[in-house]
Amino acid sequence: MISAPAIATALSQIMYHGYGGTEGLTGFPNIGTYLIFGVVLVPVYVMVAAWFLGEPRDTSTGLLGVGYLVGITAQMWIGMFILTVIIGIVFYGGMPEPLGSPGP
Repeated sequence: MISAPAIATALSQIMYHGYGGTEGLTGFPNIGTYLIFGVVLVPVYVMVAAWFLGEPRDTSTGLLGVGYLVGITAQMWIGMFILTVIIGIVFYGGMPEPLGSPGP
């Protein structure tokens, strides 16, 4: 008879194709983070600076715009964080590395 650990190992190979849920470089500060904040968001930085440094200046409208940007960004990041945790639990058998223990 086949043992339960052998079945679990076989199913893990079928479901995960040999990849662990927290294998490799995970977490916040990796290459993609620097690329997004350092290159992709430059037009947003210029836009926000123009709200406060350009003419005509309207500080209250600029602060309203900054508030909207912070709110939209927080909504997206929090939603994706929750989705990442759910995907990690359902498809990889555990919490992602910053929340759970490091890989196998």
